[in-house]
Parts: sequence; C-alpha cells; structure tokens
Amino acid sequence: MIMGDFKHLVVAKFKEGVVVEDIIKGMQDLVSELDAVKSFEWGEDVESHEMLRQGFTHSFLMTFNNKEEFTAFLAHPKHVEFSATFSQAIDKVILLDFPTVLAKPVKPAVEPAA
Repeated sequence: MIMGDFKHLVVAKFKEGVVVEDIIKGMQDLVSELDAVKSFEWGEDVESHEMLRQGFTHSFLMTFNNKEEFTAFLAHPKHVEFSATFSQAIDKVILLDFPTVLAKPVKPAVEPAA
C-alpha cells in the first residue's frame, strides 16, 4: 500500500443566480498563485439522476504533496479571502480532506508509433 498525496475535495450546490463561471475563475486564479497546490481539477455533473446528486452540481479537487502544505494553503490570506466569496455563493457543500492511498497507479500514455 503506497501513501499518496493529500486531497481537498469540495462538492457544491450553488445558490440560484450565482455565476458559477466567476467562482471557477476565482478558484483557478487562486490555485495558480499558490505553489502549495500541486494540481487542481473540477467538473460539472452531467450524468447523475437528480435524486442521486441531491442538488450538488460541481466538484473541485485540489492535490497537495502532504497535509502540511494543505494546512498552509488553508491559512493563506488569499484562500481565506476566496473562502468568504465561495461561502456566500453556495447553498450546500461537502468537504473531504484526506491522504490518498494509491490502489492502482496511473498507466503511462502510449505514444503513437511514428
């Protein structure tokens, strides 16, 4: 069992009238300025039945090298400032912060033959 990175997962249901693209742009600006964030990805649900998604529409996943870098990110003034904006935009949220266990490594991409 290989311990991997530390992840910060946010699943959000936004309030009516929120311009989600502005929130996502704010997140992208934030993570691009902070070296502690190793990677950032997000997605909008397009497949789940409404009953299963319970109103949640977007997920955001940040990866850190370790818990210490995640903790530093949480305390960073730019994150604190953005969190206030994000909190006002959401109706409901789920947050999960966890060290990962690598159960299946990523397969390298196969290069096409020249």
